[in-house]
Amino acid sequence: MSAVPGLQAGISVAEAMRLMAQSFRLAGVEDATIDARALLCHALRIDRALLISDSERILETREIAAISPLAARRLKREPVSRIRGRKEFWNLTLNVTPAVLVPRPETETVVEAALDAFARDGRKIEKLCVLDIGTGSGALLLALLSELPNAFGLGTDVSAEALEVARANAERNGLAARCSFVACNIAEGVQGPFDLIVSNPPYVVHDDLATLAPEVRDYAPALALDGGPDGLDAYRHIAGEARRLLAPAGRLIVELGAGQEPAVRVLFTNAGLRVSAARKDLAGIPRALSATIAP
Repeated sequence: MSAVPGLQAGISVAEAMRLMAQSFRLAGVEDATIDARALLCHALRIDRALLISDSERILETREIAAISPLAARRLKREPVSRIRGRKEFWNLTLNVTPAVLVPRPETETVVEAALDAFARDGRKIEKLCVLDIGTGSGALLLALLSELPNAFGLGTDVSAEALEVARANAERNGLAARCSFVACNIAEGVQGPFDLIVSNPPYVVHDDLATLAPEVRDYAPALALDGGPDGLDAYRHIAGEARRLLAPAGRLIVELGAGQEPAVRVLFTNAGLRVSAARKDLAGIPRALSATIAP
């Protein structure tokens, strides 16, 4: 029996989407219709245009058999990107597995801040060295390499499983020749200097993990979320390594959690860095904090 009442052979594509969206909405899914459409496209292996043009087509038993388990997973609040196994980020399509965070649109703010800084300095075509601390799926590093044609990069992560995903994403996007990956905590054992260091570190306060949305709390790796008692553990570690790793004209850019800018600014300033104003994401939240070595 389907987890979605009425989802059975003999109904139309449009009716299947309506029933799925209705069930998703009742389960607390925010973008119920969008998710229903995405999962139908994935199950039927068609794009959105064909889904619309085929909306009155009657679904067969084998098609319902493909759709139903995906709908059941979404009803358990598993994110669509995890069900599909991929996520679009910047101009890339990235594999995602249980070992990595799903890249979020907010994280693109870090990419924007980096590209703006190097364009302003006239350095976008230089042979830059880029370090991505806690690379996960490789999202930040690969997005930057896709825009900086002569750059080479290194991604670090404590999770060997995450690094496997990052390597696969580098191959998938034709960037494997310009990057490598190493398993370590933050950047222990890594030798600089780097022209650009980026990071989306774990920054959720430990006691707040249980309050996260089910899509994150139940499906994202805790290792990539837990920032310690005050959410700042990784920032402290990065601050302590920054001057050792940065080139003299290098730049460090980190993603921030909401409300963390003042505390991270103090940490970086006390570590001998000059901190710029944080770049805000589309919601107006200070999201990307940039720093250089103070003279």
